[in-house]
Amino acid sequence: MAEGLLDPRTIRALAAELGLRPTKQRGQNFVHDANTVRRIVAASGVGADDAVLEVGPGLGSLTLGLLEATRHVTAVEIEASLAHRLPRTVAERLPEAADRLTVVEADALEVDALPDPQPTALVANLPYNVSVPVLLHVLARYDTLEHGLVMVQLEVADRLVAQPGSKVYGVPSVKLAWYASSARVGTVPPKVFWPVPNVDSGLVALHRRPVPETSASRVEVFSVVDAAFAQRRKMLRGALSGLFGGSAAASSALERAGVDPQARGEVLTIDDFVAIAEQLPR
Repeated sequence: MAEGLLDPRTIRALAAELGLRPTKQRGQNFVHDANTVRRIVAASGVGADDAVLEVGPGLGSLTLGLLEATRHVTAVEIEASLAHRLPRTVAERLPEAADRLTVVEADALEVDALPDPQPTALVANLPYNVSVPVLLHVLARYDTLEHGLVMVQLEVADRLVAQPGSKVYGVPSVKLAWYASSARVGTVPPKVFWPVPNVDSGLVALHRRPVPETSASRVEVFSVVDAAFAQRRKMLRGALSGLFGGSAAASSALERAGVDPQARGEVLTIDDFVAIAEQLPR
Protein backbone atom coordinates (compact mmCIF):
# COMPACT_ATOMS: atom_id res chain seq x y z
CA MET A 1 0.00 0.00 0.00
CA ALA A 2 1.25 3.49 -0.82
CA GLU A 3 2.34 5.98 1.80
CA GLY A 4 0.49 9.16 2.61
CA LEU A 5 -3.06 10.25 3.33
CA LEU A 6 -6.04 8.17 2.28
CA ASP A 7 -7.72 8.65 -1.11
CA PRO A 8 -11.18 7.49 -2.30
CA ARG A 9 -9.87 4.25 -3.81
CA THR A 10 -7.99 3.30 -0.64
CA ILE A 11 -10.99 4.14 1.57
CA ARG A 12 -13.18 1.78 -0.45
CA ALA A 13 -10.50 -0.91 -0.49
CA LEU A 14 -10.13 -0.76 3.31
CA ALA A 15 -13.91 -0.87 3.76
CA ALA A 16 -14.16 -3.88 1.44
CA GLU A 17 -11.33 -5.67 3.27
CA LEU A 18 -13.17 -5.20 6.58
CA GLY A 19 -16.60 -6.01 5.15
CA LEU A 20 -17.63 -2.57 6.37
CA ARG A 21 -20.94 -1.08 5.36
CA PRO A 22 -21.06 2.42 6.87
CA THR A 23 -24.16 2.79 9.04
CA LYS A 24 -26.34 5.80 9.65
CA GLN A 25 -26.80 4.53 13.20
CA ARG A 26 -23.13 5.24 13.93
CA GLY A 27 -23.04 8.30 11.69
CA GLN A 28 -20.14 6.87 9.70
CA ASN A 29 -18.95 9.17 6.93
CA PHE A 30 -15.26 8.87 6.04
CA VAL A 31 -13.24 11.78 4.67
CA HIS A 32 -11.45 10.73 1.48
CA ASP A 33 -9.93 14.03 0.38
CA ALA A 34 -6.35 14.71 1.50
CA ASN A 35 -6.65 18.48 1.01
CA THR A 36 -9.69 18.58 3.32
CA VAL A 37 -7.84 16.58 5.96
CA ARG A 38 -4.91 19.00 5.85
CA ARG A 39 -7.33 21.95 6.04
CA ILE A 40 -8.96 20.47 9.14
CA VAL A 41 -5.60 19.85 10.80
CA ALA A 42 -4.47 23.41 10.00
CA ALA A 43 -7.72 24.92 11.28
CA SER A 44 -7.40 22.96 14.52
CA GLY A 45 -4.23 24.84 15.42
CA VAL A 46 -2.47 21.71 16.65
CA GLY A 47 1.32 21.70 16.60
CA ALA A 48 4.33 19.53 17.21
CA ASP A 49 3.95 19.72 21.01
CA ASP A 50 0.33 18.56 21.09
CA ALA A 51 -0.93 15.16 22.13
CA VAL A 52 -4.25 14.79 20.34
CA LEU A 53 -7.36 12.90 21.36
CA GLU A 54 -9.28 11.76 18.29
CA VAL A 55 -12.76 10.29 18.78
CA GLY A 56 -14.06 7.98 16.07
CA PRO A 57 -11.01 7.71 13.79
CA GLY A 58 -12.80 5.30 11.47
CA LEU A 59 -10.47 4.20 8.67
CA GLY A 60 -7.78 6.69 9.69
CA SER A 61 -8.12 9.61 7.24
CA LEU A 62 -7.78 12.29 9.91
CA THR A 63 -5.49 10.19 12.11
CA LEU A 64 -2.79 10.19 9.44
CA GLY A 65 -3.06 13.96 8.98
CA LEU A 66 -2.80 14.52 12.73
CA LEU A 67 0.23 12.25 13.04
CA GLU A 68 1.98 14.35 10.39
CA ALA A 69 1.55 17.45 12.56
CA THR A 70 1.63 16.38 16.23
CA ARG A 71 3.70 14.32 18.63
CA HIS A 72 1.04 11.74 19.54
CA VAL A 73 -2.51 10.68 18.72
CA THR A 74 -4.74 8.68 21.04
CA ALA A 75 -7.67 7.40 18.98
CA VAL A 76 -10.84 6.13 20.67
CA GLU A 77 -12.81 3.82 18.37
CA ILE A 78 -15.94 1.87 19.32
CA GLU A 79 -15.91 -0.58 16.40
CA ALA A 80 -13.52 -3.49 16.90
CA SER A 81 -12.66 -4.05 13.23
CA LEU A 82 -11.74 -0.39 12.77
CA ALA A 83 -9.77 -0.22 16.02
CA HIS A 84 -7.75 -3.31 15.07
CA ARG A 85 -7.02 -2.13 11.50
CA LEU A 86 -5.92 1.42 12.34
CA PRO A 87 -2.41 0.67 13.68
CA ARG A 88 -1.66 -1.37 10.54
CA THR A 89 -2.94 1.41 8.28
CA VAL A 90 -0.62 3.89 9.99
CA ALA A 91 2.31 1.45 9.84
CA GLU A 92 1.76 0.99 6.11
CA ARG A 93 1.19 4.61 5.12
CA LEU A 94 3.16 6.62 7.71
CA PRO A 95 5.60 4.08 9.19
CA GLU A 96 7.71 6.67 11.02
CA ALA A 97 4.65 7.61 13.09
CA ALA A 98 3.50 4.10 14.06
CA ASP A 99 4.88 4.36 17.59
CA ARG A 100 3.14 7.72 18.14
CA LEU A 101 -0.37 6.23 17.88
CA THR A 102 -2.38 4.68 20.71
CA VAL A 103 -5.72 3.07 19.87
CA VAL A 104 -8.34 2.61 22.60
CA GLU A 105 -11.20 0.32 21.61
CA ALA A 106 -14.14 1.76 23.55
CA ASP A 107 -17.24 3.92 23.51
CA ALA A 108 -15.99 7.49 23.99
CA LEU A 109 -18.96 8.20 26.27
CA GLU A 110 -17.73 5.51 28.67
CA VAL A 111 -14.00 6.23 28.68
CA ASP A 112 -12.92 7.82 31.95
CA ALA A 113 -9.15 7.40 31.71
CA LEU A 114 -6.66 7.49 28.87
CA PRO A 115 -3.09 6.19 28.71
CA ASP A 116 -0.32 8.78 28.69
CA PRO A 117 0.46 11.16 27.17
CA GLN A 118 -2.63 12.97 28.41
CA PRO A 119 -4.33 14.88 25.58
CA THR A 120 -3.75 18.59 25.10
CA ALA A 121 -6.04 18.90 22.07
CA LEU A 122 -9.24 17.32 20.76
CA VAL A 123 -9.65 16.90 17.01
CA ALA A 124 -12.49 14.73 15.79
CA ASN A 125 -15.04 14.08 13.07
CA LEU A 126 -17.98 13.40 15.40
CA PRO A 127 -21.01 11.40 14.29
CA TYR A 128 -24.05 13.67 14.34
CA ASN A 129 -26.17 11.52 16.67
CA VAL A 130 -23.72 11.64 19.61
CA SER A 131 -21.62 14.70 18.81
CA VAL A 132 -22.83 16.95 21.65
CA PRO A 133 -22.78 14.31 24.44
CA VAL A 134 -19.31 13.13 23.38
CA LEU A 135 -17.92 16.67 23.23
CA LEU A 136 -19.29 17.61 26.66
CA HIS A 137 -18.13 14.33 28.22
CA VAL A 138 -14.60 14.70 26.88
CA LEU A 139 -14.30 18.32 28.05
CA ALA A 140 -15.60 17.36 31.48
CA ARG A 141 -13.30 14.39 31.85
CA TYR A 142 -9.97 15.65 30.48
CA ASP A 143 -8.99 19.00 31.92
CA THR A 144 -5.63 18.74 30.15
CA LEU A 145 -7.43 19.57 26.87
CA GLU A 146 -6.53 23.17 26.05
CA HIS A 147 -7.93 23.57 22.54
CA GLY A 148 -9.25 21.68 19.58
CA LEU A 149 -11.60 21.39 16.66
CA VAL A 150 -14.61 19.20 16.00
CA MET A 151 -16.30 18.55 12.67
CA VAL A 152 -20.04 18.12 13.14
CA GLN A 153 -23.21 18.42 11.10
CA LEU A 154 -23.59 22.11 10.16
CA GLU A 155 -26.79 22.51 12.13
CA VAL A 156 -25.05 21.18 15.26
CA ALA A 157 -22.07 23.49 14.66
CA ASP A 158 -24.42 26.49 14.58
CA ARG A 159 -26.04 25.41 17.84
CA LEU A 160 -22.71 24.92 19.58
CA VAL A 161 -21.39 28.37 18.74
CA ALA A 162 -24.70 30.28 19.07
CA GLN A 163 -24.76 33.38 21.27
CA PRO A 164 -27.56 34.48 23.63
CA GLY A 165 -30.54 35.83 21.70
CA SER A 166 -29.95 33.60 18.67
CA LYS A 167 -32.81 31.37 17.53
CA VAL A 168 -30.60 28.30 17.78
CA TYR A 169 -29.06 29.19 21.17
CA GLY A 170 -29.88 26.41 23.60
CA VAL A 171 -28.60 23.73 25.95
CA PRO A 172 -25.53 22.74 23.83
CA SER A 173 -24.51 26.41 23.44
CA VAL A 174 -24.65 27.11 27.19
CA LYS A 175 -23.04 23.88 28.38
CA LEU A 176 -20.15 24.24 25.92
CA ALA A 177 -19.65 27.83 27.14
CA TRP A 178 -19.06 26.44 30.66
CA TYR A 179 -15.85 24.84 29.37
CA ALA A 180 -14.68 26.75 26.32
CA SER A 181 -15.08 29.57 23.88
CA SER A 182 -16.05 28.41 20.41
CA ALA A 183 -16.24 29.69 16.85
CA ARG A 184 -17.22 28.27 13.49
CA VAL A 185 -14.08 28.34 11.36
CA GLY A 186 -15.21 26.64 8.18
CA THR A 187 -17.60 24.35 6.37
CA VAL A 188 -16.94 21.05 4.65
CA PRO A 189 -19.03 19.95 1.64
CA PRO A 190 -20.64 16.48 1.44
CA LYS A 191 -18.61 15.46 -1.64
CA VAL A 192 -15.39 14.87 0.35
CA PHE A 193 -17.02 12.05 2.36
CA TRP A 194 -17.86 8.44 1.65
CA PRO A 195 -20.69 7.70 1.79
CA VAL A 196 -21.87 11.19 0.80
CA PRO A 197 -24.02 12.72 3.57
CA ASN A 198 -26.99 14.89 2.67
CA VAL A 199 -25.80 17.88 4.73
CA ASP A 200 -22.75 20.12 4.98
CA SER A 201 -20.45 19.81 7.97
CA GLY A 202 -19.15 22.65 10.13
CA LEU A 203 -15.76 23.07 11.77
CA VAL A 204 -15.97 24.35 15.36
CA ALA A 205 -12.76 25.57 17.01
CA LEU A 206 -12.55 25.36 20.81
CA HIS A 207 -10.37 27.12 23.36
CA ARG A 208 -10.55 26.03 26.98
CA ARG A 209 -11.23 28.76 29.51
CA PRO A 210 -11.42 28.59 33.31
CA VAL A 211 -14.80 27.35 34.51
CA PRO A 212 -16.83 30.09 36.20
CA GLU A 213 -15.92 30.75 39.83
CA THR A 214 -19.01 29.81 41.77
CA SER A 215 -20.35 28.16 44.91
CA ALA A 216 -22.71 26.15 42.68
CA SER A 217 -21.62 22.82 41.22
CA ARG A 218 -21.58 22.12 37.51
CA VAL A 219 -24.45 19.66 38.06
CA GLU A 220 -26.53 22.42 39.67
CA VAL A 221 -25.78 24.91 36.91
CA PHE A 222 -26.61 22.37 34.20
CA SER A 223 -29.87 21.45 35.96
CA VAL A 224 -30.92 25.11 35.72
CA VAL A 225 -29.94 25.16 32.04
CA ASP A 226 -31.94 22.01 31.31
CA ALA A 227 -35.02 23.35 33.11
CA ALA A 228 -34.82 26.76 31.40
CA PHE A 229 -34.88 25.20 27.93
CA ALA A 230 -37.25 22.29 28.64
CA GLN A 231 -40.16 24.53 27.66
CA ARG A 232 -38.64 27.33 25.61
CA ARG A 233 -41.79 29.44 25.50
CA LYS A 234 -42.07 29.68 29.26
CA MET A 235 -40.79 32.65 31.21
CA LEU A 236 -37.98 31.71 33.58
CA ARG A 237 -40.14 32.09 36.68
CA GLY A 238 -42.40 29.34 35.32
CA ALA A 239 -39.69 27.17 33.75
CA LEU A 240 -37.68 27.12 37.00
CA SER A 241 -40.62 26.82 39.41
CA GLY A 242 -39.96 23.09 39.84
CA LEU A 243 -36.39 23.71 41.00
CA PHE A 244 -37.31 26.45 43.45
CA GLY A 245 -40.62 25.15 44.81
CA GLY A 246 -43.01 27.42 43.01
CA SER A 247 -43.24 30.43 40.71
CA ALA A 248 -43.02 33.04 43.49
CA ALA A 249 -39.89 31.43 44.95
CA ALA A 250 -38.36 31.22 41.47
CA SER A 251 -39.13 34.91 40.83
CA SER A 252 -37.47 35.87 44.11
CA ALA A 253 -34.39 33.75 43.35
CA LEU A 254 -34.11 35.21 39.84
CA GLU A 255 -34.28 38.76 41.20
CA ARG A 256 -31.54 37.97 43.71
CA ALA A 257 -29.48 36.62 40.81
CA GLY A 258 -30.02 39.85 38.85
CA VAL A 259 -32.11 38.15 36.16
CA ASP A 260 -35.54 39.29 34.95
CA PRO A 261 -38.11 36.63 36.04
CA GLN A 262 -40.04 37.30 32.83
CA ALA A 263 -37.03 36.64 30.59
CA ARG A 264 -36.57 33.37 28.72
CA GLY A 265 -33.60 31.04 28.75
CA GLU A 266 -32.41 31.93 25.26
CA VAL A 267 -31.27 35.43 26.32
CA LEU A 268 -29.14 34.31 29.29
CA THR A 269 -25.36 33.91 29.33
CA ILE A 270 -23.55 31.10 31.12
CA ASP A 271 -22.78 33.59 33.91
CA ASP A 272 -26.51 34.29 34.32
CA PHE A 273 -27.20 30.57 34.72
CA VAL A 274 -24.38 30.35 37.28
CA ALA A 275 -25.88 33.23 39.27
CA ILE A 276 -29.28 31.51 39.27
CA ALA A 277 -27.80 28.16 40.36
CA GLU A 278 -26.19 29.89 43.34
CA GLN A 279 -29.73 30.66 44.56
CA LEU A 280 -30.88 27.02 44.52
CA PRO A 281 -32.21 25.79 47.87
CA ARG A 282 -29.60 23.72 49.70
